[in-house]
Amino acid sequence: MRKSIATVSLSGTLEEKLAAAARAGFDAVEIFEADLISAASPARDIRAMCADLGLGIDIYQPLRDFEGAAPKTFRANLRRAAGKFELMRELGTDLLLVCSSVAPRAAGDDGLIAEQLHTLAELAAGHGCRVAYEALAWGRHVNDYRHAWKLVAAAGHPSLGVCLDSFHILSRGHDPAGIREIPGDKIFFLQLADAPRMLMDVLQWSRHHRCFPGQGSFGLAGFLRHTLAAGYAGPLSLEVFNDVFRQADAERTATDALRSLIALEEAVLPESPVAPPAPLRGFSFAEIAVDPLGGVAAERMLRALGFTRAARHRTKPVHLWQQGDARILVNAARPAPADRRRGDAAVSAVAVDSADPAQSAARAEALLAPGVPRSFGPGEAELTAITAPDGTLVFFCGTEWLGDFSELDTPPPGAAGITTIDHIALSQPAHHAQEAALFYQSVLGMRRHDPVEIADPYGLVRSFAMTSPGGAVRLALSVPALAGDPLPQSAGHQHVAFACTDIFATARAVHAGGASILPIPANYYADLATRTDLGTDFLAGLREANILHDRTEDGEFLHFFTTMLGRRLFFEVVQRINGYDGYGAANTPVRMAAQYRLA
Repeated sequence: MRKSIATVSLSGTLEEKLAAAARAGFDAVEIFEADLISAASPARDIRAMCADLGLGIDIYQPLRDFEGAAPKTFRANLRRAAGKFELMRELGTDLLLVCSSVAPRAAGDDGLIAEQLHTLAELAAGHGCRVAYEALAWGRHVNDYRHAWKLVAAAGHPSLGVCLDSFHILSRGHDPAGIREIPGDKIFFLQLADAPRMLMDVLQWSRHHRCFPGQGSFGLAGFLRHTLAAGYAGPLSLEVFNDVFRQADAERTATDALRSLIALEEAVLPESPVAPPAPLRGFSFAEIAVDPLGGVAAERMLRALGFTRAARHRTKPVHLWQQGDARILVNAARPAPADRRRGDAAVSAVAVDSADPAQSAARAEALLAPGVPRSFGPGEAELTAITAPDGTLVFFCGTEWLGDFSELDTPPPGAAGITTIDHIALSQPAHHAQEAALFYQSVLGMRRHDPVEIADPYGLVRSFAMTSPGGAVRLALSVPALAGDPLPQSAGHQHVAFACTDIFATARAVHAGGASILPIPANYYADLATRTDLGTDFLAGLREANILHDRTEDGEFLHFFTTMLGRRLFFEVVQRINGYDGYGAANTPVRMAAQYRLA
């Protein structure tokens, strides 16, 4: 379907917004009145620019506080509307959005409103234009799409229809099933926006917290199904008011926006051109980028954790460290982040074991994931990599890449009891958590869990988990709750968590190997004793090994941490018992405080 975006959704001047929408791949735009008024280019030049960029102009919006007016005000409103219709002719669009009035003196007489809408539609027809009437969620008298449709039907003019906006409908809890009662040819336009569930004034909610489909809590797939079932055949258009998007890079935001529409369309249309997500069977490896000093520290830590330097890449300065099915690549060639200090280490790539890497790659391309140009030596596996929003590379592979390595040492099975990678935690740039979630949700077919807010000693960090169907691939994404300087150190932390089957045995082996385990304060275990029924001996074992404990209705979770490698990276060892599906979030403030004490 044709895909459009409102210019209010992007940052920059109108000309910059149009260029960003075109580069992302949108078919058309909604021109927001304030953007055009402040633009340096006249309407006819904006029309020419859109034509050169391959963009249509689907609608001009909005005309406010038009209906329910007293006679003198209504005459003035008609003059204002006539001017807009002349402007639209220069722009090359024929559809005007009219929002339901919020004027304090607007009359609530349905007969009067229908009559005035009819008059407006007649004026529009004389200019070769149409009018789409929209019920604002905070409209003074008309705040329900069903009421708006009743007024449009009563007005009875072929140039008058409704505009349906998912936010205005779903934020008020109105049942979208009623859309099916509206003739498809009278739905002139469709605007889509998601949003997190929030207890606040609906106007402020709308103006500051909308997001793209799939980034919030609204059931947009069901909403769109109702609209299409009514016979709507127009564009899918995004109208998203969001403080972050209005400041972010316009092209990045536009790409994120179009990805959201492609994913929504896939969820609704029976035959989608997008390849379905291939099953993910786990992590093939995690790669950490190091400099020489950081490499020495990382390899010392891995050896203490029971890993063996199993192989060396035939052409690159990359070593494979392995224990069981847990594989870590230590890469001294990957460019380091610009802010990294000497001796730091960071997760630079994640490889997922895809049942069909080619299918995963095709899906990533369809969902606008940027590919990574790579050179391959003779006989090397041609792995596909994409770039996640935070810059981490994501590889799709099986085990074919192991042929690129020359064996050094055979890793003993379960030297310290570690079996595989349980999850990987990645920090995200400030305010880009929603973008990252949509990326992994759409491209890899993962499920996003509800965010958790964690009190860092010097700020607030928001974290949310992503899991593949079946839970074989788990990611934990964190972002500072507030942007600014300085940010909480923990907001930039990354870690790789390894699974084991007996955490006490693993802790003893790791301690014997010389690893530095993060010390946990005695206060934590004293509190644990008061709020759990764990036995005295068990608690003593936890305290002695610096192991933390969490329990839910699903099971129990035991975990411990290493100290930091540089400023950003550490390792975690976990044991899941009886189906526990979380990450020990209740213990995270304790871990953060312990890390600060050693910083």
